[in-house]
Amino acid sequence: MTLWQVDLHRPPLIDSQGRPLWEILICSQDLKFSYGAQAAQTEVDKAWVIEQLNTAIARAGVTPDRMQVFRPQALSLLTAAAASLGIAVEPTRRTPTLQRWLAQRAQWYPTLDHYTGTPYQPLQIEQPPPQPMPEHLWGERWRFAALSAGDFEQTLAYEPIPVRYLPAELMPSQLGLASSTPIPGLVIDAGRPAMALCQWLQTVQPAGLRYLSGPPDGLILEAGLCDRWVITTFTDAEVAEAGQLFEQRKSQSQGLHFLLIRPDDSGMTYTGLWLLQMA
Repeated sequence: MTLWQVDLHRPPLIDSQGRPLWEILICSQDLKFSYGAQAAQTEVDKAWVIEQLNTAIARAGVTPDRMQVFRPQALSLLTAAAASLGIAVEPTRRTPTLQRWLAQRAQWYPTLDHYTGTPYQPLQIEQPPPQPMPEHLWGERWRFAALSAGDFEQTLAYEPIPVRYLPAELMPSQLGLASSTPIPGLVIDAGRPAMALCQWLQTVQPAGLRYLSGPPDGLILEAGLCDRWVITTFTDAEVAEAGQLFEQRKSQSQGLHFLLIRPDDSGMTYTGLWLLQMA
């Protein structure tokens, strides 16, 4: 399968007539292929994007099966153009090669004559305010937890869990983590709504979990390209300490963590498991 990572954004550049420029960037996961083009804002439409995709396809000698897009504002136009060429589009926050390339270009733009000097953060995405999670889906109990990388990969990953998201590239061994490295996680004993909660999570597409210090302290689910959901808020000092440890462990595990949904706390059955990575 040929996979490209694609972005359409507005860099801090103008053309010779002083018009803001937009830029399309296309690259393979290994960056062995890359393509970029710029045009004035008034010229950037579906037809222009299709033209750039066709040029990239001609240069690469292959049509991608799928394009990954991380920027919400670019998704609609890129999806429409890709559909015309029979290319599937995957909205995802995980486009590391493209994002590293964007960071490199952000350092290059100031050397250009048509640089505007406008403050520019290429990876910054506007996020809406966090929304409360649907009350009818919330479980009976929850707790922060941790498993060693070895136990997670060799034991939990093999449990018969109906709903699971375990990308091979996120497995601890693939990230080079020692088997003793603690992988932090959140365990929710959801009771009867366990499957409904998992189905909802599948819909919103979890990207990561964050503990936020308060007051009150909170636990946030990052989902989709830019959505945020409030899982819970609390003022308990011991829980806050566990939340801080959760974040510390994330920093030691390259941001790797998990979300585990169970119907109860028997430890015998599981309903859903997500392996996530977020700093």
